[in-house]
Amino acid sequence: MLNPFADEYYMQIALQQAQIALEEGEIPVGAVVVCQDKIIAKAYNQTERLKDVTAHAEMLALTAAAHALGGKYLRNCTLYVTLEPCVMCGGALFWSQIGRIVIGAMDDKRGCSKVSPKVYHPKTHITTGILGEASQTMLRAFFQKLR
Repeated sequence: MLNPFADEYYMQIALQQAQIALEEGEIPVGAVVVCQDKIIAKAYNQTERLKDVTAHAEMLALTAAAHALGGKYLRNCTLYVTLEPCVMCGGALFWSQIGRIVIGAMDDKRGCSKVSPKVYHPKTHITTGILGEASQTMLRAFFQKLR
């Protein structure tokens, strides 16, 4: 069993959220927000279900986390996300001043690091590659099925 306070533990929960997205025909991306070793928000992509281009896992998780904490700033929180955030999500993460972002797989086409490494807030710490292969495998399967 994984240590319940390890990055891999929370990323596994984000992967479970991505699996829900996959089962619903959404791009399989999941996100979890943790504050003081407690999960305060979980989400997965729902752009098709909600018919909303902004309904990315990260955006939904940020909104839920802000509601859970009663404030818009997430300085003491960590976002675990299975795929590198896009520029839209990166901007929202900047404004939330989230303390840390843990990314599974990098997005070589639409990830915000392709635009600028300065998209995130300067005080936000970034960790990449946590269970990245598992995330990539799920994404590849989804897109192969579409073709």
